[in-house]
Amino acid sequence: MKCTFVIFLFLYATIGFSQTPFTHADTLRGSNGKGRKKWDVLHYDITVEPNFLNKSIVGKNIITIVDSGITTIQIDLQEPMQLDSVMLNNNLLPISREKNVYWVEVSNAASTKTTIKKLSCYYHGIPRKAVNAPWDGGWIWKKDSLSNPFVSVACQGLGASVWYPCKDQQSAEPSKGAKLTIIVPDSLTAVGNGKLLGVTKQENLKTAYTWEVKSPINNYNIIPYIAKYVHFSDVHNGKNGQLPLDYWVLSYHLNQAKTQFKDVKRMLKAFEYWFGPYPFYEDGFKLVEAPHLGMEHQSAIAYGNKYQQGYLGRDLSQTGWGMKWDFIIVHESGHEWFANNITSKDIADMWIHEGFTTYSETLFIEYFYGKNAANAYIKGLRNTISNTAPIIGRYGVNNEGSSDMYNKGGNMIHTIRQIINSDKVFRNILIGLNKTFYHQTVTTRDIEQYISKQSGIDFSLVFDQYLRNTSIPCLEYYVEKNQLFYRWTNTIPGFKMKVKCFIGDHKKTKWLNAETHWQSLLIPNQPAGVLTIDDGFYVTLKQKIN
Repeated sequence: MKCTFVIFLFLYATIGFSQTPFTHADTLRGSNGKGRKKWDVLHYDITVEPNFLNKSIVGKNIITIVDSGITTIQIDLQEPMQLDSVMLNNNLLPISREKNVYWVEVSNAASTKTTIKKLSCYYHGIPRKAVNAPWDGGWIWKKDSLSNPFVSVACQGLGASVWYPCKDQQSAEPSKGAKLTIIVPDSLTAVGNGKLLGVTKQENLKTAYTWEVKSPINNYNIIPYIAKYVHFSDVHNGKNGQLPLDYWVLSYHLNQAKTQFKDVKRMLKAFEYWFGPYPFYEDGFKLVEAPHLGMEHQSAIAYGNKYQQGYLGRDLSQTGWGMKWDFIIVHESGHEWFANNITSKDIADMWIHEGFTTYSETLFIEYFYGKNAANAYIKGLRNTISNTAPIIGRYGVNNEGSSDMYNKGGNMIHTIRQIINSDKVFRNILIGLNKTFYHQTVTTRDIEQYISKQSGIDFSLVFDQYLRNTSIPCLEYYVEKNQLFYRWTNTIPGFKMKVKCFIGDHKKTKWLNAETHWQSLLIPNQPAGVLTIDDGFYVTLKQKIN
């Protein structure tokens, strides 16, 4: 999610990108090293009990794995959290710590036989407290306006290992889902991902709430919410049948929520049209009021937009169109398709999450308010693009790229759509992405190659230009003796991209297959200098003065 005011995003991304040289700890966190190979996660079964007085937690995670012959497993759990013990078949396994990593000795000799094992990991500690959630995340220990506990977690980028032991890598989703049991005082309610399996009374006036998500889920999306919640529900008649909609909000916000959350059905109607069926019918859809702005927690979207239109009452595009819907409902729910259904293997490719989801805002507007409104909105977002660092970060070290992954990423997708020049083909690509990579983790190359293949257009240079470079293509031109001369400048070597232009006073449409060398076009009886570019293209235009 992490979408906020432009200055904060710029500073956050610039600091993150310039974090060099990277350390051994960064490599352990972000790469598929020796302790992560030869085993995959099938399922997490997490139990957590928070202590609201000293802001500590105690818990257990039963990790079901497929072991293909590993002897030493890397379990991630960030300091100052403590992994107390790891059990396998009632046997205590040797463990040792290396800062945010625990090395677990599974056996003395490697085996070539693939087996399923259950590792019971017991842990406790005072998890990192969020400084400015969700951007600077961790556990969020707040109180509502009636002084009741209002607690949750936001850990995208920071990593789920900030509060529970896991294989903390985006490519390592538990393929069979996860179960989360949250033990709280019986005066409170605990909400998690997926569907509620049961509520069990405990000793000492406590209650355990057990939730289960059956689909693959990203580690950072497994989140507890704890508060004095009330619940109401609805049903969306969608492309895959009836989708249960559940809402958990603070009791004194119930009436506001019933009005504001009407945007959920509008969102689902638009996004199922553009992207295909909601990817998690089996787990349902939830909005949960959160003690922070919002996050895309799978099947349990965190909502903290204070029941306002726009982004906390603001239109990020400054066009007016952003005030006709609730930003957090639309943006964070858009991530159910791009981030949760399709997840980047490495956080360096997080533009796949944020670029497509930012563009989902444009598609939502187009569905309800028309193409002109959508074009105005996406163009308005260009004012926030900094172009100071590439969109793609450094691979293998848990490094995000520039915050331009949001609005520049969205504008790149809009530009690609103009080049394809067929809304039918473009929509089929979006639906096809979600079908082809359903519940999968991907790389940027996977997405690039799919779009190029399905469109019949080689977009490799376009992706290189916008994702891996900071300069924006400039179409330079001049007119001489009824000839229009044009070329791309401010680009990577060999760049080529066609662009839709308008020539002359009557705005005659012409597609130019521009490259980095001068080309010419006969334009008889047209005044010199009269050339404009369709503003759906994120490029600039410059007239060369001879």
